[in-house]
Amino acid sequence: MDANYIDSYYYPRFLDSQFPSPSFPGSPGGFPGSPGGFPGSPGGLQQAPTSPPPAFIPQQQTATPFAVDPGAISLCLFRNTYIWLRNGSSFWYYPIFVGPRSVAGFRWNGRFWTIFGIDTRRIVSFTCF
Repeated sequence: MDANYIDSYYYPRFLDSQFPSPSFPGSPGGFPGSPGGFPGSPGGLQQAPTSPPPAFIPQQQTATPFAVDPGAISLCLFRNTYIWLRNGSSFWYYPIFVGPRSVAGFRWNGRFWTIFGIDTRRIVSFTCF
């Protein structure tokens, strides 16, 4: 499975005006309570963070043998989060949406934030600030 896996049903295109807002059954224009966008995002769009993440790499927390619980990582929404993947990669992340099997947000590439989605089964551990 690709590292950029995105659960397309739960991860609508939302970051650029060229992408239309999703419509889900029973919810005209988008998610319930937030026409055309994500809950808590003004105007239905969510922008990348305007500043870089912290300049340090945190110590890895105890890794889990199973998939990361979406409920646990949802506590890191809209916060700088450091993520360790099963393949050994690690990076700063700024999650803005958590679905049943995936997380969407922005990944720091060392110079700027880029949109990034990941399957929660690929995450070994994470810590947020």
